[in-house]
Amino acid sequence: MTRRLESAMLRAGIDSAALAAAVKVDVKTVNRWLAGRVPHRRTRLQVAEALGETEEALWPASRPDSQPGAPATAEVLGAYAHRAEIPSDLWVSLVYKATERIDIMGYAYPFVFELLPKASELIAAKANSGCVVRLGFADPDCDHVMERDALEQMGGTLPGRIRNALSMLGPLADTPGCSIGLHAAHLYNSVFRFDSEMIVTPYLFRARGYQHTALHLRRLSPHGIFESYADQFEQIWGTTAPYELEVDHGLTA
Repeated sequence: MTRRLESAMLRAGIDSAALAAAVKVDVKTVNRWLAGRVPHRRTRLQVAEALGETEEALWPASRPDSQPGAPATAEVLGAYAHRAEIPSDLWVSLVYKATERIDIMGYAYPFVFELLPKASELIAAKANSGCVVRLGFADPDCDHVMERDALEQMGGTLPGRIRNALSMLGPLADTPGCSIGLHAAHLYNSVFRFDSEMIVTPYLFRARGYQHTALHLRRLSPHGIFESYADQFEQIWGTTAPYELEVDHGLTA
């Protein structure tokens, strides 16, 4: 840790006296840090800011949540036995708060567009303001959808449910900053990401969407649960076909 601090000071062109002045401590205190003492949390943050580094980069042992394999339960804000038990006001607040990114991946999720009378218009406005929106649906014409339909004992209704959800896109279908993709992947969960918060629904055998368990996550670490599901979204998104290419299949919103 002392080498990390010393290296950061060299990169920043700051000596002990300059760092001491920047964080308002005695130069002897900085020298004690260089000898191995770890500052208090508030001071660590000040030092990291002064050096243009992160706290975990300078003192990794002080942030076990940022290390691979560390316990990540602090990222779990809530757990629900069934997705249907998530309060509507939580979903609505996540949509309203999002300013940078909305990523959703599932089979069909019409309930998202039923949260508010003009949910599609609200999300489209966010996209127009710079929020990146990516919505992944299952391709209703792919073989896997009927396999999923049989698994969940939906009686052949899943393709129609997907088309119904696509019909709710409204302005999102051609809003700059919003991308709609169709996938043919076997999903093991649905992902609903809103900036640094996320709802994940791990699938249960033969259960339908609203019956699956759900986790409310908040990103705290690049090695946590949140990041695992975010990476899964990216991998599946990379397999999607743009929705615009499917308009001749009668899927136009």
